[in-house]
Parts: sequence; C-alpha cells; structure tokens
Amino acid sequence: MAQQEDVFKKIVSHCKEYGFVFPSSDIYDGLGAVYDYGQNGVELKNNIKQYWWQSMVLLHENIVGIDAAIFMHPTTWKASGHVDAFNDPLIDNRDSKKRYRADVLIEEQMAKYEDKIQKEIEKAQKRFGDSFDEAKFRATNERVLENQKKYDDLHHRFQEVMNAPGGIDLEGMKQIILDEGIVCPISGTRNWTDVRQFNLMFKTEMGSTADGASTIYLRPETAQGIFVNYLNVQKTGRMKLPFGIAQIGKAFRNEIVARQFIFRMREFEQMEMQFFIQPGTELDWFAKWKETRMKWHQNLGFGAENYRFHDHDKLAHYANAATDIEFRMPFGFKEVEGIHSRTNFDLSQHAKYSGKKIEYFDPETNESYTPYVIETSIGVDRMFLSIMCHSYEEQLLPDGQTRTVLHLPAALAPVKLAVFPLTKKDGMPEKAQEIINELRFHFNCKYEEKDQIGKRYRRMDAIGCPYCVTVDQQTLVDNTVTLRDRDTMEQHRVAISELRSIIEDKVSITSLLKKLL
Repeated sequence: MAQQEDVFKKIVSHCKEYGFVFPSSDIYDGLGAVYDYGQNGVELKNNIKQYWWQSMVLLHENIVGIDAAIFMHPTTWKASGHVDAFNDPLIDNRDSKKRYRADVLIEEQMAKYEDKIQKEIEKAQKRFGDSFDEAKFRATNERVLENQKKYDDLHHRFQEVMNAPGGIDLEGMKQIILDEGIVCPISGTRNWTDVRQFNLMFKTEMGSTADGASTIYLRPETAQGIFVNYLNVQKTGRMKLPFGIAQIGKAFRNEIVARQFIFRMREFEQMEMQFFIQPGTELDWFAKWKETRMKWHQNLGFGAENYRFHDHDKLAHYANAATDIEFRMPFGFKEVEGIHSRTNFDLSQHAKYSGKKIEYFDPETNESYTPYVIETSIGVDRMFLSIMCHSYEEQLLPDGQTRTVLHLPAALAPVKLAVFPLTKKDGMPEKAQEIINELRFHFNCKYEEKDQIGKRYRRMDAIGCPYCVTVDQQTLVDNTVTLRDRDTMEQHRVAISELRSIIEDKVSITSLLKKLL
C-alpha cells in the first residue's frame, strides 16, 4: 500500500511539472481542494469530454444535449431535496482537530478487512500455484473466515445505521467507530466528537442590495438543469420516449473532507445523461445502460480487471436501483461513474413545486404519464485522474536508463504529434514547420528544437505524445522522416505525404467511437 501511495505522489508531482494540473491560485499557496488544468491537462480533459459527448449524442439518435446555467431558481433545490437532505455525516478528532466523514471512516475499516483477506489469498496462491482452489480456501481458512465475519458484521451494522427510520442514525455511527477502535490517522487517538450532519451546498446572494437580495445556490449537480428543461427539449425537439438529454458542466460542493488530489474537489465537472423512459421499463434500461457505460470505459484499453460494479446498499431517496462503476486507483477501487434508476421523483417534484404539468403523452398507449429516468453521471476530474494513474509508468530501459512515460490512449493524448528538426540549420527547422503547417488542421502538433533528440523524446513521452517525427539530412533529399512510436520506441522511415494517413485514424476520437458499435 505504501508503494502505491508513493506512486500516487509521483503522479501528482508529474501533473504539475508537465502542465496537466496546478493548485488553484498557486502563487498565493493554493486554495484547498480547488485545482486548475494546465496547457496539457485542458487538452486531455477536452478530449475526454469529446469522447463522452460524441458517444452519447453522435451515436444515439434519441439523445440530445443542452447547456444549463449554473445559477437556478432556489426552489429547484427545495424540490430536489438538496436543501433538506444534501448532507454528509462528519466527525472531529479532538486531538488532531481534523474533521472526517464518519461513513468513509467505516468504509475504510471494511476495506481493511477485505485487504487482509486478499493478502491471505495471494500468499496461498504463491504457495500452491496452479493447484490453488480459491473458493475452498475462502471457505476453510481460519484467518480468512475470521476477517470475513468481521467484515460481514460491520457491513450489517453499517447498513442498519445508514438505513435507520427517519434518516442516518448518527449516534449508532459513532458507536461503530468506537467499537471498531478506529483511530484518527494523524493523532492516532480515538478522542472523537459526536457525528453531525453538514449541508454541502454553497450559498450566495443575487440582487443589487443586501435587503433586496435573494439567497441562491451554486448547483451541487448538473442533473436538475436537465430536469427543469425536460418540457422545453421534449416539445421543441418533438422527442419521443425513450430519449435522453446530455450535459457537461461545473458543479460545486463544500466538501469538508476533500482529499486525494482531484478525486474529491469543491469545484468539479460532470458529464451527465438523463434517459427518459416509460414507467415499468426502468430495470431493463438500467441493465442496458450499465452494459453500455462499462463498455465505454473498457474501450480505452486499461483492462477489464481494473473495473468493477459496486451496487448501492443504501439507495438515495429518489432511486430504486443504483450502481457505481469503480476503477482501480493507486488508493484502491474508487467510483468514477454512477448509474441510477431515479424513478419519476425529480419530474414529479418539479411539477409539484412549480405548479406546471410535467408529463408525456404516449401516442401508442393514448395516455399521459410522468416518465421515469435512468441517469448516467460521470466525474470528468475523476475520469482524468483514473487515466493519468493507469497511464503513468517509470520504465527501465535495456541500457539501464529510466524513462517516465504516459501511455495515454492516443485519441485522448494532449499532443498527437511532435516534430523535431535534427539540427537548427540546413533548412531542417523550416521543413519541420512545413510539416506542422500541413497537419495542424487535422490533429494537435508540437514543434520542438531545444536539446538533443533523446531529451526531446523524453519530454514528449512524459506528456503522452504518441508519435514523434524527426527531420534530418535525408528528409531534404527524399522527403522521408523518422516516425517514432511512444510505447514501443520503434522508429522507421515514412514519406511525409503518408504521415496524415498513418497517424490520423489512430489519434482521432472516431477511432474510439468505432469500437463502441
């Protein structure tokens, strides 16, 4: 685990050093849990968003997009339940003066039991080799059974307090923390305060004077902007069920326990799609969207073993089914996307609070009803982090040197092609610039002439650039260049006229989209 933490620290450092992510207001020592995306980070982020947007809107004739405002009428958040119920259970350690989410402390304790079980299994696998029977080992090994019982008992208690009548049982949650002997990671003590609820929405005022100003909120999610526009889109687009509305936008949560770099931030970006369907069909559509979304993630080539579904034990008040797609980060499996069957809760609530009739007239059944909704919601920043974590490698080369390389999917890489003149003379820089001038209309290119070729390759490896081209003396004779592949480091001569056809398909978003069909 410590080794993985070291890797994660290196990734965070790499993000700053190579222009991917900076602490916000860095010259003023930053602002807690707020980050800026640098010149390479914004390109990668935009490519992630483009991959998602096109997979939703281009590949589905019945999904359209909108861009709703961040500010919304305050009654929106009363109707959605955020004013009354958008809370985190927090607990303080009196010695370290640090604040934690109580539910996360308990979940981390359960993860420790899972880790202990996994370590026993891995030791046994090494010992018994091909003859190892994991199912039998789980059912008979004393240490595994002991830790499994601890996990099961804790899981049962946790579900009881989370699903208590009238809301979360805060006293019961504290008692679990005490009974499990959970200590503060900083002070190492169990000197805990009571657990209390904290609303996560940012408030601000709209209006010219303090007396005349009304309290409004920075939206804590993008979904409500879609729901309040359901009628506008359905009528103007003459949409028939089933149909979806997609949106990419910023959301804001006053996270008290913000940590793990860009994994949990106060200002973040979401890619959400709300899919409106006939009541009674929601569980079938829920299963279809689970499959569709998992395929989208695995299409990036990071390995199916690094993803898993995590079904929710505690459902939100609006849901009748919910699951997370989790990705194996250096700090464990963590949620990158949520898929929820939201029933007709949102549209019904907005109809109730607005006094407007929000229904769909079904020409096939000749009846009106409030549609049900399947939601897919993915965090852009978490997606960005999962890609960086999986792509980062410190590679030992045959000559004993090491290189740091980002094995980014070529279609997502910030820079697709770097062009180097071997020297700064004999017309090579001009020829290199000529190549860039021709190809820059098709994909993002970068010109580099500083330092030796080897150092330039290393810089491009570090930002995940999949291809490099070197212009040399031979280029001036026969119009061929050396094309280098980032991952294999293999080089071969190609004609300048062939560069676009060789590279373009491999680095385009289209190349990813075709694999989804």
